Amino acid sequence: MFKNGIAHLLLVVSLISTSHAEDIEGWDLFDWMEEALKGEWTLSAADKQLGTESYKHKALTSLVGSEETGISFGLIGRETTIHEDLLPDTHKQMVTMYHCKDIACTTLKATHYCVKQNQPEFIADLDNSTPERFVFDCDMSTELCQSDEDHVHKIIHELSDNGKHLKSSYLSWEEKKPKEISSIYHFDRK
Repeated sequence: MFKNGIAHLLLVVSLISTSHAEDIEGWDLFDWMEEALKGEWTLSAADKQLGTESYKHKALTSLVGSEETGISFGLIGRETTIHEDLLPDTHKQMVTMYHCKDIACTTLKATHYCVKQNQPEFIADLDNSTPERFVFDCDMSTELCQSDEDHVHKIIHELSDNGKHLKSSYLSWEEKKPKEISSIYHFDRK
């Protein structure tokens, strides 16, 4: 009987965990992002830039390990949009806006204003997002996401070190397939 009770408890916990992932809505993700990402972040030192060469770009060398802002997040539009400013005051500066797709906020949408001189649009991947990991996939209903053009196709923000470290990945596609080189940056909370 004790084994059956434990098995039942594990099943209930498993169902709750599974249903949580399915029950996430746009406002949940918006709130998680706003709380976890708000403020300014510095570009981490070179030894923390794991798995990437993006930080070596000549426009960024003065930012690596400095106290200058490397990325910032804040609310605009009467607190209905999260404004991301990536690599401000550099030649690689980009902005992404995260907002509800519709009035009910069933999911989040994002538009990325890229140095590639295009503006890919994204839809939140609610199934793979958590309070520490925010995933956005290219909106395949848009022309750019279906094109052969070089564009950012996925954005992932991942928190670690109790919310003090941020890995931001801007994964690019060209000719309808992932590129070997994408922009990945590591940041520390300012």
